[in-house]
Amino acid sequence: MNKILIITHTGDNFSIEKVTEYIDKNGFEIIRFNVDLYPLHNKLSTTFEDGEWITVLETEDKKHRLDDISAVWYRRAYNIGKGVKDEMDAKFFGAAMGEIRNTLFGFLESVDAYSLGKPSIYRRLDSKEEQLKIADKLGLKIPATAVTNSPDEARRFIIKHGDVVAKMQTGFAIYEDGVENVVFTNVVNEDKLEELDTLLYCPMQFQKKIEKKKELRITVVGRDVYAFEIDSQQSEAAKTDWRKDGINLIDKWIPTELPQDIEAKILELLDVYHVDYGAIDMIVSPEDEYYFIEINAAGEFFWLDNLTEDNRISKSIADLLCDKAPRRNNMVLV
Repeated sequence: MNKILIITHTGDNFSIEKVTEYIDKNGFEIIRFNVDLYPLHNKLSTTFEDGEWITVLETEDKKHRLDDISAVWYRRAYNIGKGVKDEMDAKFFGAAMGEIRNTLFGFLESVDAYSLGKPSIYRRLDSKEEQLKIADKLGLKIPATAVTNSPDEARRFIIKHGDVVAKMQTGFAIYEDGVENVVFTNVVNEDKLEELDTLLYCPMQFQKKIEKKKELRITVVGRDVYAFEIDSQQSEAAKTDWRKDGINLIDKWIPTELPQDIEAKILELLDVYHVDYGAIDMIVSPEDEYYFIEINAAGEFFWLDNLTEDNRISKSIADLLCDKAPRRNNMVLV
């Protein structure tokens, strides 16, 4: 039973290695399921016979029993079905991919063991609107917000609030000549009202611009809270969205302490969602007011982990998976 299943892909970053080091020190076996190798190079089979459920993962190196694992870390599910398109008639590809995804995600939902993340949790947390409503009910400050595809409503909101930031609700990117161009958060003011007509074709989220004393990235693992701050206004490129100059700012983050009431509300937010991992973005205004922006169920943590003593975030993740830290139990029929 001392087996941990990690769901990821072959191109994942080195944060996996730090967590697996701690898992190994705890005496647990690690099974890595790279979903970009499924189904062409990995085979997944579940059977129910003689009153027993058995699941087997066949990789190119080994067969693994998965029905007796003790925990799952659902980290990434990128490039599922890589290469399948080249192996079959185009008319079957869409249907086959539907079956591939449904089978994989169906297995992950059904695992009768503790899971740090699930596809259904990721889908629920995709709703930025629900996040904001829950945060507001918990007493966290949120910016004035409008989610709309109505040009007229967007114009009304912008005229009322002055400078407004516009953002996509997903990891929105435009691909040109094979190059990915991420759509970052941008400022929209009354000078750009005429440009909003195309909003009719694609909704966006608008929020009143909050002046920034500092920005926070808060990584929560179980009951452990790791808060870091950065003065994003030191970089012209990062003033609206720190990610635009993320590489140059990567070593400028510093650990910080949260007010006790803010930390308590953040932990309560994870209680509501019944999740044990979340990467939370907040803004602190010049008046020292804390504004909740969003929570990401699978937000990256590796650059912050490197700023902690002995990679404490990785250790917290490993301790959760090995049942050495308090966790919100989410087993099937717990």
